[in-house]
Amino acid sequence: MTGGYKECRTAEADVGMSFYLSNIDGTGGRLKKVPEDFIVKEISNGPEASANGKYVIAEVTSRNWETNRLVRLMSRSLGISRERIGFAGTKDKRAVTTQLMSFECPPDSLKKINLKDVEIGSQYTAKRGIQIGDLKGNSFTIKVSECSVPEGEIPHILDSVSSVLNETRGFPNYFGVQRFGAVRPITHKVGELIVRGDLEGAVRCYVSDPSLFENENSADVRKALSEESDWSPLLKEMPDSLSFEKIMVEHIVSSPNDWKGAIGKLPKNLQMMFVHAYQSYLFNKMLSGRMSRGLPLNKPVIGDIVIPMDANRIPQHENPITTTSGNADLVARQVRSGRAFVTIPLFGSESKISEGEMGEIERSVIDSENISDNDFIVPDLPYCNSKGSRREVLCPVSDLSHRTAEEGYEMSFSLPKGNYATCLLREYMKSDMEKY
Repeated sequence: MTGGYKECRTAEADVGMSFYLSNIDGTGGRLKKVPEDFIVKEISNGPEASANGKYVIAEVTSRNWETNRLVRLMSRSLGISRERIGFAGTKDKRAVTTQLMSFECPPDSLKKINLKDVEIGSQYTAKRGIQIGDLKGNSFTIKVSECSVPEGEIPHILDSVSSVLNETRGFPNYFGVQRFGAVRPITHKVGELIVRGDLEGAVRCYVSDPSLFENENSADVRKALSEESDWSPLLKEMPDSLSFEKIMVEHIVSSPNDWKGAIGKLPKNLQMMFVHAYQSYLFNKMLSGRMSRGLPLNKPVIGDIVIPMDANRIPQHENPITTTSGNADLVARQVRSGRAFVTIPLFGSESKISEGEMGEIERSVIDSENISDNDFIVPDLPYCNSKGSRREVLCPVSDLSHRTAEEGYEMSFSLPKGNYATCLLREYMKSDMEKY
């Protein structure tokens, strides 16, 4: 225990997730034994319907699909560019997900999509497409299996952890392992190399850094890519699962040493994701720093920057409030009522650092990484630029319930957009990182 929080001793600490809110030992177990164990339904906030709209808005249910790969194959089926397909947020791959997507094409064209485990549901037309962030949140039904404790102990653990979460009104708002890659957590490392200007290192890290947990074929190909200077003979050895890596390798084979061009060949949202993942890693380190000092997540301290919520519980980042000795009681009441949240920066080129003790923590993380705000301006790769933002240190949860199930238990809940179900489940499970 450190500062009242339980220390995490798994590989999650390597991506900055060093603490748990609840000091109760977990159930163990794993997620996603089969995709149906992880059901996600988007709480949509799509565009208004319009009979004359040129965009088709459709409900898409997919099983075991990575979002970028799904979009790529849909665009190929429809004969349109990836940029003409919109979605509000990327979803877990090993899951059954239902979300709204937009297609800039005639409605009848959607009949051309015939992909395994993909169902196109209800649809309407609109004057604009769906953009990243066009959702209110997500609802989840998740099964935990292969628990490491006796079945009779599970209800007590679930009740005890839920009690802590209800008392705190949420859980630590870490970026979950999916942000970095649950099987191969290197996305933030690629982002760091981009920020530091090492584009060759970024490409090599993404295509050739193997993981102990990926399949043998992929690991062997990555190892060969790391050892060979000529990548052309290896192209035919690359499995379909390494589709984006293959795009980069093909570019380097045709345009040797054009590392910037190789990254630029990737979808725009994937390019952005690299730097965002590094910012997420820094956020996790800052949040862990706060917890290591025993500072509260549901109560501001002097120097904290607090963000109010609007009527739809969307953070109003344009109206930050710095907690001072003069307004501390008022700000604390707003936080206690759920109308505002304590925040930490997603460090970028225009970030504002907190004051007081939290400011010391944030600066210590930035100094230890030896980075500056200007590093997040990447002239050669405009989609990798980031001004930065702020993120709440506590994630509220709605409709939380649990029940025991065959060989484990099932959790149901809803979260605001941009938050991770696995970060809630880790409070109950406390398993090794690869189990998520």
